[in-house]
Amino acid sequence: MVADPAPELERRLARFVAGAEGLPPEGVRVCELRRMAGGASREIWSLTVELDGPGGARRLDCVLRRDPPGRTGEGDRGVEARVLRVAGEAGVPVPRVHWSSSDPAVLDTPFFVMDRVEGETIPRRLLRDERFAGAREKLLPQLAAILVGIHRVDPDDPRLAGLPRVAPGESPAAVELERVATGIRAMAAEPHPVLDLAERWLRERVPAGAPRSLVHGDFRVGNVVCDAGGARAVLDWELAKLGDPVEDLGWLCTRAWRFGRDDRPAGGLGSREELLDAYRAAGGAEVDPAHLRFWEALGSFKVAAVFIQQSWVFLSGQLPSLELASLGRRTAEAEEELVRLMEESP
Repeated sequence: MVADPAPELERRLARFVAGAEGLPPEGVRVCELRRMAGGASREIWSLTVELDGPGGARRLDCVLRRDPPGRTGEGDRGVEARVLRVAGEAGVPVPRVHWSSSDPAVLDTPFFVMDRVEGETIPRRLLRDERFAGAREKLLPQLAAILVGIHRVDPDDPRLAGLPRVAPGESPAAVELERVATGIRAMAAEPHPVLDLAERWLRERVPAGAPRSLVHGDFRVGNVVCDAGGARAVLDWELAKLGDPVEDLGWLCTRAWRFGRDDRPAGGLGSREELLDAYRAAGGAEVDPAHLRFWEALGSFKVAAVFIQQSWVFLSGQLPSLELASLGRRTAEAEEELVRLMEESP
């Protein structure tokens, strides 16, 4: 029987927090630690931190994000924690980060602890349930305004120094296309002529240039905590970068994130035109629809790459998972969307 890691994690984290807060060991208690669902690339734990110091007693409901033990070469959560702090200071709704560390002596792998924001993140509920009907009416303009706030963050803030970025003079779109195309060629177990055609089509339409902005990198319904009033906090900043801000808008429009509501291509919430109008109304720059269409198509190209990667893990024998095998079969869905986008494009 595998021992429950929670009690030991609670003790180690309490000791770290006590040191960080300048409190005696008995002044901090970490409890109710439990592993949460989700977090394919990071562990997510719910917990409560109780502090008793000169300022009085405090009780914080928190979330711990930790790299899985044994994972290497994935960067550290320190960068993600700094991005959250910078974004929060800029007015972007994000959970407050309380503590972080990359020292393996603390919890074995890099981690940070942030506020737990109550609400719903499951897209099918947000896009279908009657209790979120009012929220759906507000959500698209809210998301557009949040993106404007993200894209206004100072890209030269020294705390963003660890983020991926392109070299001066390079096109973020061209660099991202090359990265994804290289991954597909490296992992595809069989020919994918639709993806070959899509790669050529995308190369012919790479946007000429773009301002350098903070980009969330995975901005979609499902990575935003919502309640009946709409958006409350943006989560999952591990793919943040400095790049083309339209990438976030195009990713939100990618078909994979509509969850069957294809009549509302902008995240299952509205039209592309409504998204761009809301983005502009919130103070964002004018966006050429062709620029948005490129990033939307590259979004489906990236989704195909993810499915191919999942199938490669299964076919290589690394992980005999039926889920991975079934995801590999879904590559055809992304290919179908790419065909549609290419056929509709002028």
